[in-house]
Amino acid sequence: MELLSHYYAQHDADLTAEVPAESFGGWKQRSLDVPKQESALVVMHAWNPGLVDTLPFGPDAPHAGWYRVVEYLPRAMRITREVLPPLLAAARAGGLDVIHVGTKQYASRYPGYALAMDIAGASPEPRHGAPTSAVREQWDRERLAQALGAHNLCDIDAGFSLLDIAPQAMPLDHEPLVVDAHQFNAVCRHRRIWHLIYCGFAINWCMLLSPGGMADMVRLGYTCSAIRDAVTAAENRDTARQELCKEIALWRVALDFGYVFDSADLIAALALCEDMD
Repeated sequence: MELLSHYYAQHDADLTAEVPAESFGGWKQRSLDVPKQESALVVMHAWNPGLVDTLPFGPDAPHAGWYRVVEYLPRAMRITREVLPPLLAAARAGGLDVIHVGTKQYASRYPGYALAMDIAGASPEPRHGAPTSAVREQWDRERLAQALGAHNLCDIDAGFSLLDIAPQAMPLDHEPLVVDAHQFNAVCRHRRIWHLIYCGFAINWCMLLSPGGMADMVRLGYTCSAIRDAVTAAENRDTARQELCKEIALWRVALDFGYVFDSADLIAALALCEDMD
C-alpha cells in the first residue's frame, strides 16, 4: 500500500555555525510502498485507567495517586477513545495484521495469548543479573518514593491490581497477544512480518523499553514505525506543555527504528486496499 511517511534528515550540520545542528533538514515526507502482508499494527499497553468504572479518573477518584504521577493518562484516554477505534477498524477491514503487546497480569484472559503461546512455546528463563544487595534494595525503595511520592504508592499499587486492556482496544479472538520479545518474534516469523507499526503508550517509556517494545524488536532486526497521533509520551514539568518528550521520541524512531505515520494516512491507504479486495 502507498503510504505517506515522515522521516528526519539529520544532515548537514553547518560546521561554521554557532549551533551546527540548526542547519539540519529536519522533518521530511515521502510516499512509501509499505508491504501490507509483511507489516502489522502493534497495539502496546493500551490500558484501562480512566476508561472503566473500576478505575475512574479525577482528583477524587479512589486511585487518584496514580493519576497524580502518570501525567500522560488523560492524553492516553483521549487517544484510546478517539484514535484507536477507527485505526483498529481500518486495519481489520483492510487486512493488516493486528498484534497486541501486554503483560502477564491479564494476558491469560484472552484467546490471543494462548495463540501466541502455541506458536512460541515457553519463553526462556531470564538471565541472572546483578547480585543481591541490601543497599541496592534500600536505594530502590528510596528512589521510588522520591520519584513518585511515598503518599501515592498505595494508590498506584491498587490501580495496577485492576489493570487490563481498555474496552476500545480489546483484541479479537484471532489476534495474538504477546508479553515478551520471544513470543513477539515467534509470531512475526510465523506470519513473515518484519515491519511493526506501533501505537499505544508511552512511546518513550513502555513502548521503548518494556518487553516487546521497540528496543527489543529492533535488536532482533525488525523495522519499528510509529503512528504520531496514536501515541503519547511521559513528560516532565518542563516538557509537558509542548510535549517535547514525544517529539524527541518520534525523532528517535525516525532516525533509528523506522518511519512515522499519521493515522488518517494509514486509514486512507487501508481503505484503498479494502476497495481493491
